[in-house]
Amino acid sequence: MKAKSEAQQKAAGAALAAKRGDMPKSKLQGASKEMYETMTEDELDDMASTSHDNLPEKKEA
Repeated sequence: MKAKSEAQQKAAGAALAAKRGDMPKSKLQGASKEMYETMTEDELDDMASTSHDNLPEKKEA
């Protein structure tokens, strides 16, 4: 699943870093914490690798 906004892509990147042990899980908050708990490393990698180009900063409601 590709990220739908830059904010979502960045949150997935933070959650992925925690999954891989590059940053402590305790530093996660909000969406990245929820992603860490509910998504696999492969899912996070796919979402985090989405290019920023042509993505809105935040997803529209």
